[in-house]
Amino acid sequence: MAFFGLIFDCLKFPFKSLKNFLKSIVYIAVTTYLFFSLLVIGDYIKRQYGSFNKLFCGYGVSDKLKKSVVRIVGGNMEGSGFFISENQVLTNFHVIDGEPSPKIIFPDGKFITSTKIIGDKDADLALLFIEGSYPDLVYPLPEKLSFSDNEPVISAGYAMGTDIKGDATIVRGNFVDYRTSKYSPVGYIQTNISLVEGMSGGPLVDQCGSLVGVNTMGLAGLSLFIGATDVSTLFPNFTDQEIVKIEVDPSISPEDAVEAFYTYLKARRMQDGFNLLSKKYLEKTNFEEWTARFTNILDVEIYISERYGNTRDTAFVKFSTKNWVDGEVENHFYEGTWKTVKEDGVYKMLQSKIKEVFEPEWDWFYN
Repeated sequence: MAFFGLIFDCLKFPFKSLKNFLKSIVYIAVTTYLFFSLLVIGDYIKRQYGSFNKLFCGYGVSDKLKKSVVRIVGGNMEGSGFFISENQVLTNFHVIDGEPSPKIIFPDGKFITSTKIIGDKDADLALLFIEGSYPDLVYPLPEKLSFSDNEPVISAGYAMGTDIKGDATIVRGNFVDYRTSKYSPVGYIQTNISLVEGMSGGPLVDQCGSLVGVNTMGLAGLSLFIGATDVSTLFPNFTDQEIVKIEVDPSISPEDAVEAFYTYLKARRMQDGFNLLSKKYLEKTNFEEWTARFTNILDVEIYISERYGNTRDTAFVKFSTKNWVDGEVENHFYEGTWKTVKEDGVYKMLQSKIKEVFEPEWDWFYN
């Protein structure tokens, strides 16, 4: 009864006097203003953070992405990647397709070569194994995904690849929908982010920095990301069957030996390359001095390796290198001859006459 009495008193209050009536109008106006202000604030928080429990967790997310996302550089493609364990880097398969030894470039400029690659081409996912351990850079795969309408998400990757120097690009957008197709082994997160070339393989995270997807494809104002939960599901299907292998045989001929020599440099298999130096050549160098000549080489592409004229021991070669210098790629082009000698059943490098070719014309690559 007391409750109903209180309600009755409140209803009578405005009509006791003009002063009470005016006060009531002010109280109602303030209450209405506060009510709708809270609705606006709640809507803003939902649009900006996804939910109230993500309101205070966004600090440092962009900084970690810039410190953790890596470049993936091969001979024909470039992209981005990120660690899902302390020695495994995830990227898109199309980033490493046709490349047996992609390089992983860290934000500080250091680069390493993967020791093993497995993947699923249909899912467009590849996993690169490395030596060493980087636990501080890991983005663990989630067990499940859930999104609210228009929830904010953040994508990171190296836009335009090595054509642009500096940190990874951080792009913010919003979740739009989750897409599946019977023709695809993975589901896709659709956002309003515009991915560009070079960002493929980078991570998509939520407002709190938790992994939710993998950058995959984009058009203006629309991009698709492989759902991170599908990665764990597909791991058992990852193989190296569709990964290009290094197949060389320096015992066949001088030109095959030269091709093997530069292929080992490309793959950073320095000991194998050093083993193709002849005894005579080794009189003027050692492993430390020789490897120091090639510390900044990201990639080697061989255009021609063929028998030189009527010789039996010399090969003519044309090749180019990608050198990583001060955070940028420098391209160099070379041609010349390698004289070889057969030792222990293998043709080995004896004497080189290699010169650099500056700004070669288009036909240099084919003639």
